[in-house]
Amino acid sequence: MSRSHVIVVGGGLAGLTAALDCAEAGARVTLLEARPRLGGATWSTRRGDLEIDNGQHVFLRCCTEYRAFLERLGVSDRVHLQSPLAVPVAAPGRGIAWIRRAALPTPAHLAPSLLRFHHLPFAERLRAGRTARRIGGLDLADPVLDRVRFGDWLAAQGESPAAIDGFWDLLVRPTLNLPARDASLALATKVIQTGFLERSDAADVGWATVPLRALHAEPAARALRALGADVRVRAPIDALVAGNGLRPAVRVRGETLEADAVILAVPHDDTAALLPTAAAVDREGLRALGRAPIMNLHVVFDRPVLPQRLLAAIDSPLQWLFDRTQSSGLVGGQYVAVSLSAADEYLALSQAALRERFLPAFEALLPAARAAQVLRFFVTVERAATFRQAPGTRALRPGPDVGVPGICVAGAWTDTGWPATMEGAVRSGHAAARHTLQGLGCAPLSRTAAAA
Repeated sequence: MSRSHVIVVGGGLAGLTAALDCAEAGARVTLLEARPRLGGATWSTRRGDLEIDNGQHVFLRCCTEYRAFLERLGVSDRVHLQSPLAVPVAAPGRGIAWIRRAALPTPAHLAPSLLRFHHLPFAERLRAGRTARRIGGLDLADPVLDRVRFGDWLAAQGESPAAIDGFWDLLVRPTLNLPARDASLALATKVIQTGFLERSDAADVGWATVPLRALHAEPAARALRALGADVRVRAPIDALVAGNGLRPAVRVRGETLEADAVILAVPHDDTAALLPTAAAVDREGLRALGRAPIMNLHVVFDRPVLPQRLLAAIDSPLQWLFDRTQSSGLVGGQYVAVSLSAADEYLALSQAALRERFLPAFEALLPAARAAQVLRFFVTVERAATFRQAPGTRALRPGPDVGVPGICVAGAWTDTGWPATMEGAVRSGHAAARHTLQGLGCAPLSRTAAAA
């Protein structure tokens, strides 16, 4: 096994996980990343004196494999994980309502906060509780669920437009990167069952307290190099070739690198273009997964305006707000990052137009912002942050095996059973490594096997 060579293409969370699994199992690993940094869609950069992340990435306590990935890198102390769940929800002109978990067995653990969720009329709070119980009874294995829009299903349960947009959207949009009205019922059911109903502590929210480069990219690079892996950035591959009994190989800037196995951990569009013709994968199906963008606003105020570490907004163009002052290194004032999922409507707007659109929303939502001065306002966009998690996507997501010996795929867009999240990315990396190691005649390590 020590002489087997595995090439991992892509240095996001899926590729990093797969590379670590293979290197720890004894393979000689080469990791190729086209960009000048590792981390995939989770990256950091400097902007003047600020250390900024491309966007606010969160996880839940139920994201067990992602949390194990952090432990593996020795960085679990660089995140904050709530205990218990406590999310303030604000709307312009109204007081804060809290989504909290009580010391009660599931699903009653959320009942007290739902009953006090004053952003909905009391009758609609009761209806939301009944709808949640019905979601808990849905069968995730039922293929019909992925043919239905979550919003249509909610309407059929008697949920009002206000409840769909002001409550259910709050729960699923950040995870599925689509409005509740448009998302797959199957994926929405996964989010709610696993995140809110199976365990009382599952939805506790976690986030990085350091820049993402110090959470993912740098520790993973150190761990891989300590295992003897060859980690290359600025190494885009031109082609992937395999078949006719030949060993798989990749071409990188004119150089051909042969391997015993290749794990392709790149976005689904790139995968469709790179897979050899012998692959038993529907390329048009991969392209049909589509793309959904996430936009992040980065706003520096001359004084504190956000009293909480995070805040969810409804009836506002703002969605989720986070205090990133400490992790950015800002001295004086407050740095607020705003994550806007399903941000298609904003992509064509200039930064000046976005500033004009959103600064009044801050003032409407946060009273302290009305007297504050905005020192900086800038935007980062991930135009293809996730695939479009709409009905019909389940059948388009392949597993790691593409029908070509020595080649497999990984990524949060593959069939992990999870939405396109950091948890899904890590799980896909484990699955690809497990498939690769078994193909090379090596039993996966216990950590890899546990992720099955």
